[in-house]
Amino acid sequence: METKVEKIPANKHIALVAHDGKKDALKAWCLAHKNTLERHTLSATGTTGNVIEQATGLSVNKLLSGPMGGDQQLGAKIAEHQIHMLVFFWDPLASQPHDPDVKALLRLAAVWNIPVACNEATADMLLHSSLMSTEFSRALPDYDKYLATRLNT
Repeated sequence: METKVEKIPANKHIALVAHDGKKDALKAWCLAHKNTLERHTLSATGTTGNVIEQATGLSVNKLLSGPMGGDQQLGAKIAEHQIHMLVFFWDPLASQPHDPDVKALLRLAAVWNIPVACNEATADMLLHSSLMSTEFSRALPDYDKYLATRLNT
């Protein structure tokens, strides 16, 4: 598939997600980085968003809870180029009833080439990157060209 280049703006829209066993870790991470996060737009699955908002006072656009469709809502926002970065503290030691939704969310982040952090160390590296406060380019699949070839066959 051909690709095209699109800019990720300096003001990022960051999606925040955490499984139940990792909500405290994400809350602590958000508290530690509150000054940086408040300069960006935040969205989260419902329960995670409530935990972060109550603990930090940050403004969070809260979607449905993950198992109720919040992961899929975030995936749709990624596909619509509304989310620029995903911080998803998933619990590798716990079984999740909505595991297919989790995998779909991570797949969409890979398809649309957005930065993803699945643990504190990676989230720290992303947040401290010089690219967090600047616009930068990313390669994306050119689905407009792909669809045009599909319609002409």
